[in-house]
Amino acid sequence: MADRILLTGGAGYIGSHIYLDLVAAGFDPVIYDNFSNADVAVLDALKQITQRRVDVVRADVRNGTALRAVLSRGGFAGVIHLAALKSVPESVSSPRAYFDNNLGGLITLMQAMDDAGVNRLVFSSSATVYGTPETVPIPETAGRDYTNPYGFTKLASEQMLEMVAAAEPRWSIGALRYFNPAGAHSSGLIGETPSEKTTNLFPAIARVALGQLPRLTVFGDDYDTPDGSAERDFIHIEDLAAGHVLSLRRLIEDGHSHCVNLGTGRGHTVLEVLHAFAKASGQEIPHVLAPRRPGDVARSVADPAMAETVLGFRARRSLEEMCKSTWRMLEQTHPGARDAA
Repeated sequence: MADRILLTGGAGYIGSHIYLDLVAAGFDPVIYDNFSNADVAVLDALKQITQRRVDVVRADVRNGTALRAVLSRGGFAGVIHLAALKSVPESVSSPRAYFDNNLGGLITLMQAMDDAGVNRLVFSSSATVYGTPETVPIPETAGRDYTNPYGFTKLASEQMLEMVAAAEPRWSIGALRYFNPAGAHSSGLIGETPSEKTTNLFPAIARVALGQLPRLTVFGDDYDTPDGSAERDFIHIEDLAAGHVLSLRRLIEDGHSHCVNLGTGRGHTVLEVLHAFAKASGQEIPHVLAPRRPGDVARSVADPAMAETVLGFRARRSLEEMCKSTWRMLEQTHPGARDAA
């Protein structure tokens, strides 16, 4: 029997891609999600891609009773924890919701895991823990800070996990500091679905390309970057998903905790991404410049060397592939995309 893996937040953009990689790697993932930021339609897509039933539990990560119930099935080799609120602007306006969900959820999950004797955890962290970085590309040894409540919750979560691992050797934890996931699955059936409440760059550009928005708002044109717009390290979602399976395997094989960046080591500005997406989609992407957003930093680019050394991880897909795969997904999931093109 394949090892079970509990995948919290597994129906979301990142989680659904990790689910596919877990299945391909021979694991038996169980999705645990409250669907507050996920579409139930993704379950049909996962079933279509894998040709197997999707095991899913609809519950909140703060629900200890539900967590203990699913973990009591037994056979779990570990947990990949993605269930968190993630909007920087929303965290600035509603910090308590972020403390409750992101910190409270992690504490509840770890208690349920410990009760079940499951002590391997791959944790979804973020490059936001570097605050305003002093050096770019950013190594894992860089100082940590935060510039918004969302970043605070990721930093505090990392610190809690470090203290638990130091005090209780039975725990082995892989903290993965994401940079900026983008793109879609090669099947075109799943990806980051554009929505009104999203603040991520790629789905915002997609909404413009689909005609759902008249123009893209570019926040900040006076950063110290080649064109004045903010610069980020965008990593293809399929590369990011592969990093989780490598992290999980490392925990299973040697039990040693690790903390690594998942990025490409190359930065792209907002305007560069805009032009790349326009080329891939054949669409004009009108845009308007606006003041910087609170909590944003000028440049955030990974030093990915440690991930390659520790996990054997290397991002392989380009910005062009991120744009093309996103548009391919939109053509399949939004019939109007073909008409727009």
